[in-house]
Amino acid sequence: MATEIATLGGGCFWCVEAVYNQLTGVESAISGYMGGHVDNPSYEQVCAKTTGHAEVVNVSFDPDIISFEDILNIFFSIHDPTTLNRQGNDVGPQYRSGIWYHSDEQKRIAEETIKRLEQERLYAKKFVTEVSPASTFWVAEDYHQEYFVNNPRSGYCAYVIAPKVAKFRKQYFERLKQ
Repeated sequence: MATEIATLGGGCFWCVEAVYNQLTGVESAISGYMGGHVDNPSYEQVCAKTTGHAEVVNVSFDPDIISFEDILNIFFSIHDPTTLNRQGNDVGPQYRSGIWYHSDEQKRIAEETIKRLEQERLYAKKFVTEVSPASTFWVAEDYHQEYFVNNPRSGYCAYVIAPKVAKFRKQYFERLKQ
């Protein structure tokens, strides 16, 4: 079975990971950091806004089951791609909207998807989603992995992630893992 990697930043990586780990065709969704200039950054360093990294999720998926375009359509439905360096109350460059592509084909699909969605005027403002070549993916600390699953009653999970996941589950019910 061939797999591909999609690297996505759509605000807090806990939210993005919580969605993709539920999709049929996704083998894993791992929280981490990409797009910066410091080797092996820590969460504290990234939050200090000095490393240039974004919180991202590496989504490993089977393209015979779910396409990269489908991955992106879901991505654009779970975050606001028009707010620069912000998703809700999460503010800073580490929360920027971004797609870090792993091939020329992924770059093409990302650019075409953004163009199509802007033409459909799903959002009132222009997209600010960064489309950049993938660089080194730094896996986030263990306590960030499957954060929503492991901490469903924490305030952030209950008030931010749970509603986002519920909306996603309703919209993509037929695509959920059984």
